[in-house]
Amino acid sequence: MEKTVNQKAWFLILPVLILVAFSAVIPLMTVVNYSVQDTFGQNVFFWAGLEWFAEMLESDRMWDALGRQLMFSAIILVIQVPLGVFVALNMPKSGFWSSFCLVLMSLPLLIPWNVVGTIWQIFGRVDIGLLGYSLDALGISYNYTQNTFAAWATIIVMDVWHWTSLVALLAFAGLKSIPDAYYQAAKIDQASRWAVFRYIELPKMMGVLMIAILLRFMDSFMIYTEPFVVTGGGPGNATTLLSIDLVKMALGQFDLGPAAAFSIMYYLVILLISYVFYTVMTTIEKKEG
Repeated sequence: MEKTVNQKAWFLILPVLILVAFSAVIPLMTVVNYSVQDTFGQNVFFWAGLEWFAEMLESDRMWDALGRQLMFSAIILVIQVPLGVFVALNMPKSGFWSSFCLVLMSLPLLIPWNVVGTIWQIFGRVDIGLLGYSLDALGISYNYTQNTFAAWATIIVMDVWHWTSLVALLAFAGLKSIPDAYYQAAKIDQASRWAVFRYIELPKMMGVLMIAILLRFMDSFMIYTEPFVVTGGGPGNATTLLSIDLVKMALGQFDLGPAAAFSIMYYLVILLISYVFYTVMTTIEKKEG
């Protein structure tokens, strides 16, 4: 007997498809349109082909911003992933204090991005900020508006404070899924703490850590609001990451053609690196399994 396929389920996801089309596909097509055309205003466009893409590929400005962006994302991952795992390992596994720690760790994630930038902008000021004033009182030269190292340190510490909780909560969820029988067997075998982590906890956390790494990479690679509020991309161009440079090009200079080509290349770089991360982490997970 031949089975009949009911296609009515498509009507349930049709609103989602329409929403995605309006919120993602149509804006993307608009950007693609600008990336291959030039205009002198009054909605008069001229075909430019791949001219803007070639210009961006030859632009030292874009490559410098890409280098700063890759360095920022690499530093963020190197710090936040081990720190988040360390925090998760040392959190209480049950009871009141476990719930208290979970709520406490969730608080930074609830703060809007622009508010995070404003908090750290004020916090780091030498005249009124607790951090800036304290460092100045100790004789440590700290001015994130004039010193490149101070600016980088500020945006990195700010991002670590804001997003390490996400890694910790995901790692904690992975730890909670480990049956007690694994720990009991390790105790009977007199396994060391490192052995328990290496052969029991880490393999069980690998899935959630893969998600954490992907999320943190994509978010750090697209970060804009927090560093822009704190440093504005300065001093000079020291903290002008890709997103900040793109906004300056599109809205500050109103170079819509180059900015559109820049944004498409930016989008493709994120997709490529995310795919590489996903492939590597999936391969590691299969080997561990």
